[in-house]
Amino acid sequence: MHLITLDLYKQDEKKGIDAMNGLLEDGVGLMVLGMGFVFLFLVVLIFATGYMSRLLNYLFPEAPIVVASKPVSKNLSSSGVDAQMTAVITAAVHQHRNSKKS
Repeated sequence: MHLITLDLYKQDEKKGIDAMNGLLEDGVGLMVLGMGFVFLFLVVLIFATGYMSRLLNYLFPEAPIVVASKPVSKNLSSSGVDAQMTAVITAAVHQHRNSKKS
């Protein structure tokens, strides 16, 4: 009687393995199907975004940017700062350094 129970146990074990393989196959199938839908959606999204971009550029073209020329300011050195500002900055740095020493 003990051997019959062992045989039944082995049969139930095989049924469990077959059921587990079926579940794994179903899971892999669902995973592939889901990833396929996501990939397809992203591809459609890329093409739709590109089409909308081209459509908007066609309907609303950018106006050319006109740069107004600036009048040349007086007494600019090669660095672009006038002489009076250079003198003020130099005096401020000199005064700051002298106040730190004392």
